[in-house]
Amino acid sequence: MWDKRIKASVLVVVVGASAFLPILPVAHGQGAKTFIRYSEQGAVGDGIADDMDAIVKTHAAANAAGLPVRADAGATYYIGAANKTAQIQTDTDWGDARFIIDDAKVEVANHGHTYHVFNISSKLPSVKITTVATLGKNQGKLDVSLPHDSFVVVTDNTTLRYIRYGANQNKGTAQTDVFAVDKDGNVDPRTPIIWDFGTISSMTAHPIDPETLTVKGGHFTTIANQAESKYTYYARGININRSTVLIDGIVHAVTGELDHGAPYGGFISISTCANVTVQNCTLSGHKIYSTIGSANVPVSMGTYDISVNKSANVTFKNCKQLNDIHDGKWWGIMGSNYSKNITLDTVAFSRFDAHMGVANATIRNSVLGHMGINLIGSGVFLVENTKVCNANFINLRSDYGSTFEGEIIIRNCEYVPRNGRPSDAVLISGSYSGQHDFGYTCYLPRKITIDGLVIHDSNSPKDYPGPKIFASFNPAHTNEDYVEKYPCVITEEVVISNLTIKSGKPYRISSNPFMFRNVKVRE
Repeated sequence: MWDKRIKASVLVVVVGASAFLPILPVAHGQGAKTFIRYSEQGAVGDGIADDMDAIVKTHAAANAAGLPVRADAGATYYIGAANKTAQIQTDTDWGDARFIIDDAKVEVANHGHTYHVFNISSKLPSVKITTVATLGKNQGKLDVSLPHDSFVVVTDNTTLRYIRYGANQNKGTAQTDVFAVDKDGNVDPRTPIIWDFGTISSMTAHPIDPETLTVKGGHFTTIANQAESKYTYYARGININRSTVLIDGIVHAVTGELDHGAPYGGFISISTCANVTVQNCTLSGHKIYSTIGSANVPVSMGTYDISVNKSANVTFKNCKQLNDIHDGKWWGIMGSNYSKNITLDTVAFSRFDAHMGVANATIRNSVLGHMGINLIGSGVFLVENTKVCNANFINLRSDYGSTFEGEIIIRNCEYVPRNGRPSDAVLISGSYSGQHDFGYTCYLPRKITIDGLVIHDSNSPKDYPGPKIFASFNPAHTNEDYVEKYPCVITEEVVISNLTIKSGKPYRISSNPFMFRNVKVRE
């Protein structure tokens, strides 16, 4: 167990939900410089006493008074197992304060693992849209009038998409789309509608706040959970479901991981919102645990410090990973679903990942480690001035059909297969049998542009024939006799310029040239 000395030296944050009556704040300074400290509502800050009640009360009082919150300088706040969440609706400065989030004491039986420590939320109400009966792909306007520019989430429960294949197979999820609109219903062209909706089960407009809410500072340490190794995702971190938010300078460490434990859904979790920037932050990969998947075979459980779900215009800038991005004992730091316009700019992460689709994404000025780039989606995917150290430069996720309906651009990048260990070199990896219904037509990128790429493949196996643009995708599909029950739409064109291959060996289209026989390659 963790003694008092360990508690005082470790740092953590937790989010949960709880309602409190407004408490009269003590104001500091004058005018717009007034703020509330956690100690004013009873926080001890010694790393031993549980300060969660005081933290919740402080933010409730600040929200009621419209005042910012500041942590007490030099304080260490211990957060235990209480099922509570502090609602942040005003600017918050954690400064040099430390937070210890003790997940070792959380009880799964009473759902304590599902409570975020902090939830950044809007004071503006969401609006149910009931007057729109259908939507069309790339539709430019909704016939609605809204009180605010809004972020819309729409679902059709009668249509299933993302019918997952493999060890974590499932029966799919309801068709879902997200997009931004102005008050008059004009769809932001950066967040296009990507599905046709003949039926709408639900549609909600979440307000896009005009003013930026800033949360900065703070050093958090999570004492890892000791739960059974199964898909009981822990949420205890910072959840963001308000639009127009800046997260700046947060550090998150993890300690106390054992040989078993439940996975994490994301210390920074962004959901159902738009226009969020996370900058100057240091985050952590989590230890990998295994369980039995839905296909009754062992699987490694995804566990994350970053999650982006049903969100748009999300940027991670000047962020890094606290542990080694090339060490395979840590799971890839990021996962995302149903999102648009995700940008990584000047980051050092073990992975970029889009599970159930990203529409338009950019990675620039960055380094990606042992899990590299995992992708499905649509639109334009740009990788620029970036080094990728995975086995493949881009892996199109086979469990979702290795599909990307759009264009991939690789510009001024470096590819170091397996971080320099002997390895094959494949730019676009994936697999597709054509025998599984994923709930949509699968596409390989319509066009791939390579404009400046260095492949560091000198340390290659003896029988290495040179790099390949595409993996074989389906080794059985080598002639006209093979029938795809669900045909994949193959790439039309690959344009290559300024390609440097350190081994000196020529590139090939694929080890399965038949599948890619109609691809036009231009240099």
